[in-house]
Amino acid sequence: MVEFMSHNQMYIVLSIVLLVWAGIVAYLLRLDRKVRNLEKSMRKES
Repeated sequence: MVEFMSHNQMYIVLSIVLLVWAGIVAYLLRLDRKVRNLEKSMRKES
């Protein structure tokens, strides 16, 4: 395991960075959907 990590450090860092970016994108998409639904409900009330 240590040998694998020492030879593939770039790929490990890249995969962690990609996971973080995927989490940020998923959070923003979910937030956008919630805001869109809130805007729709506010339009119906007025």
